[in-house]
Order: sequence, then C-alpha cells, then structure tokens
Amino acid sequence: MDRIDRFRIFSRVVECASFTRAADQLGLPRSTVSAAVAELEQRLGTRLLQRSTRRVSTTHDGDVFHARCLRLIAEVEDAESLFRQEDAQPVGLLRIDVPSRIGRRIVAPALPGFFARYPQVEVDLGMTDRAVNLIEEGCDAVLRVGQLGDSSLVSRTLGTLDFVNVAAPSYLRAYGVPQQPADLQQHRAVNYASPTTARVEPWEWQDGTQLRTLPMQGWVRVNSAEASIACCVAGLGLLQIPRYDVQDELQSGTLVEVMPRHVAQPLPVTLLQPHRQHRAQRVHVFLEWLVPLLRSGLQLQ
Repeated sequence: MDRIDRFRIFSRVVECASFTRAADQLGLPRSTVSAAVAELEQRLGTRLLQRSTRRVSTTHDGDVFHARCLRLIAEVEDAESLFRQEDAQPVGLLRIDVPSRIGRRIVAPALPGFFARYPQVEVDLGMTDRAVNLIEEGCDAVLRVGQLGDSSLVSRTLGTLDFVNVAAPSYLRAYGVPQQPADLQQHRAVNYASPTTARVEPWEWQDGTQLRTLPMQGWVRVNSAEASIACCVAGLGLLQIPRYDVQDELQSGTLVEVMPRHVAQPLPVTLLQPHRQHRAQRVHVFLEWLVPLLRSGLQLQ
C-alpha cells in the first residue's frame, strides 16, 4: 500500500466517521483500514482521530491533515487523468458548497439528471449559509452570494440577484404598510445575522446613486434564509431577501411586496475554485452542468 492509498483510506474514514463503514465502502478488511490510519499517525507523530465505541471524529491535527489530504488526492487524480481519452467517463468524488436555500430549491432537485449522465461521479454537497473556507475544507468549488474580499481563488461571476422587501399580510394588517423609508422607524424587521461574523445586517435601499442603511428593531434575529422566511410568514416583521427565495410565497399571497421603489442593491453570485492549472474532469462536467442551472433557476441578471 503506497502513501496516497493511506491518504484515501484516512479521508474515507473521516467522511464515514467510522472504520467499519469506510472499510465496507472501500472493499477492504476493517483491520487493513485501521492499520493504514495507525501507520499514518505513527509517521506523522500525532493523533489524527478520536476513537469511541460509537463514532470516530478528527482531532485538530486531523482536521488540518484531512484538508491537505483532499488536495493531494485531487492533484494525484488530476495527474492520472491528463492523458485519458476525452470521451472517458468522469469518475470520483467532488465537493461543492452552496447556500442552503439554493441547494434545497435548485441544485438538489436537479441532481438525478446529472447522475443519469455521469453515474460514476459522487457529489459531496454542502448546504450552509456560512462562508466556507474552500481550501481548508477541501472543496472543489463554492457558490457565494454577496461582495467578495480579496482572494487568490479563481472567481467566476454568474450574475446578480435582485432583492425584494416583503411582509406577511397579518403583519401589515396589524402595523400598517410602509410606503417609504421614513416609515421604517415605526416598524420591526426579521433581522438577519451573518452565520460567519454574527453581524446583524441593516436595512438598506438605493436613494438615487446613494446606498442608505438603517438598523431595524426586531423581535427576532436569525442566521439562515429558511429561518428568516419562516419568521416573516409568521408575521414577525419586514424582510429583505432575494426575490427568487420568496417567489412561491409572493405568488400564493403568503407574503406581500412592500416599498418596491426602495430596495437593496443587487448582490453578485460568484463561483469560486482553487487555483489549479488542471481541473479534474468530474469537476469540469459538474460545473458546466451547474452554471446554466443556477442562471436559469435564480433568474440572474
């Protein structure tokens, strides 16, 4: 067994959180899997995994080493595929992370069509509203909504998302319909706190060429799009959110648009990838499938 095989075994144990499940998936004896991890730990001089009767979890060193393993495995697989026939079927696991609402509403329902075309590809689909560290967490690509900081990552802007202001009919009956930003002083909002920074986003709107912001009072603070929509539907306040997120609620009348001339500025939607000269075929075909799906599903401008 060479070193890269041990890396693959260790990574599968981490993914399965179990030596037994990893051994079953790899078609290896459990003793072989356990010995491979033990040899890695001995070579590295540190404990990579915490073992219990119910679950296997990574130590801090194990987390760091796992992220590095994923990159090394990907590089080896990329090198091995350099001279394969162009029509060869892509094979292997890729890791993607998208915002939770986009993953649930757009990506997950369409995946059967992708696997029908590429049955030998596996997708580890993360769905979270926090800013995933692409390199540390071993992702092949992540989708971000919003402005990006400086980054050495390869970025591809897919378009922009339009925002809408909404409220439940029950809230508007109780507190009135705001007509202009000055009315917001008498209203409450469903406040959104970034899951990465915990910073509460202020209410914002375009005033000509100026972007105006206003901290809003609120009964509730949430850190996911799903929670914000649920709270808004329950009548807990006004909400600013991408229009695609609440299309169904607007069509059914569960939510109503307010102040249509005073909306937040559109946000860019960007696909980020590690900077690699050669990209694995499985990643290439997945992204070529994903980009038009997102542009259509999100109605990007």
